[in-house]
Amino acid sequence: MNQLPEAYIIQMKRLLGEAGFFAYEQSLSMPVTRALRVNLLLRPDGTLPCDVEGAADPVPWARGCYFVTGDARPGLSPLHEGGLFYLQEPSALSAVSVLNPQPGERVLDLCAAPGGKSTQIAGLMQGKGLLVCNEPIPSRAQILSRNIERMGVRNAVVTSAMPVQLAPHFAAFFDRILVDAPCSGEGMFRRQPEARDEWSEGSPRGCADRQMEILHEAAKMLAPGGVMVYSTCTFNDTENEGVLARFTSEHPEFVLEAFDLPGLPSGERGWAHLYPHEIQGEGHFVSLLRKSANAPGEQTRIEEKPKKASKPQRGRDGAKKKAEPMIALPDVLAKGIAFDRLHMAGESLWALPEGLDDIARLSGLRVLRTGLLLAHTEGKRAEPDHALAMALRPEEAARTAELTHEQALAYQAGEALDLGDLEPGYTLLTLHGVSLGFGKQAGGVMKNHYPKGLRRR
Repeated sequence: MNQLPEAYIIQMKRLLGEAGFFAYEQSLSMPVTRALRVNLLLRPDGTLPCDVEGAADPVPWARGCYFVTGDARPGLSPLHEGGLFYLQEPSALSAVSVLNPQPGERVLDLCAAPGGKSTQIAGLMQGKGLLVCNEPIPSRAQILSRNIERMGVRNAVVTSAMPVQLAPHFAAFFDRILVDAPCSGEGMFRRQPEARDEWSEGSPRGCADRQMEILHEAAKMLAPGGVMVYSTCTFNDTENEGVLARFTSEHPEFVLEAFDLPGLPSGERGWAHLYPHEIQGEGHFVSLLRKSANAPGEQTRIEEKPKKASKPQRGRDGAKKKAEPMIALPDVLAKGIAFDRLHMAGESLWALPEGLDDIARLSGLRVLRTGLLLAHTEGKRAEPDHALAMALRPEEAARTAELTHEQALAYQAGEALDLGDLEPGYTLLTLHGVSLGFGKQAGGVMKNHYPKGLRRR
């Protein structure tokens, strides 16, 4: 078991030649390559504030990224849970580097789970503009939403919809779109040898048809003049060059555009293959498409349904009841810090992204996250949400306390902390200046407000 399928060997010899295939086959017995990507929202210069286990040489083709050496386990660090960095496969970093998102733009990550590329995009956008992260499978969308929260992203909307459901809401809307499409996964054969047993000779064709369906819907959502990156973690030309040929023939308003990234093969034809025997990575395919500025594309018009006049509610005594007020954000922000575009959804208070022109645009979609969740109600009281803690910088918080490494581990395990005589109230707890979450100082003890579902020992 876990041997390369014979049909796959024939395919790869056709693509690489005998010598190239031999080098590729040899690379499959080499150690898996890993990378660590610094959260540019926390460290815009891409540096680490302290030593992190395993972080070594920079990855040339992605800003703020480092190769991870040997058997190091940086994911065990409290700083990982604090969103300082994301562990990612090195060659997969190339897609967002080619996309090159800019602050203030509208960007869509159409097949976004588990969130590596979405949070990479968010770092380059620096909290400005709108990032829509979509994942059709609900369970995977939950993981995506959790990673968006962990990395402190303020301007993201997380949806769970099929592309055909999403497209009518965002016609000609986005400046940039990433389609990291589901594929036959040939680039996973080293890291996940069991994937070899799931591959069949017909896998590429079936995947290519699904990829075409996704690209058709993505094309509708890209604004004229916008760019789209199509990427896969597979090697065959059916899903890669073949899909591009089919797509551009059916969509003549799109053309391939050359690109070049340091340390990687040239994308002079508008696409590049990344093989594990040629680079430090598991393998990827990445391409860049631009939509003609003259392409027709009218943006979605949002028509609000007329609201029915409602009768005033009355209490038991017959008096008119006052409208329920928006919950107040607990005292957690420093003086002068405030959030605009507040939105109440159920018992949750959100800060909407600046690039979301109208909340009605999301009507009818399954939405997991609408910008930054500030607070929620628990019984009769309002609590600041953990998402707010992860997004705050120490200078934005009313009260902060810097923890030691041991205290940080105890906090993430759910323990109360004795931090001495501190001012009572909600406090942002940090490690090396990185936000870990809220505690609440009361009775001389820092009570633990780290979410129970995230606690680890």
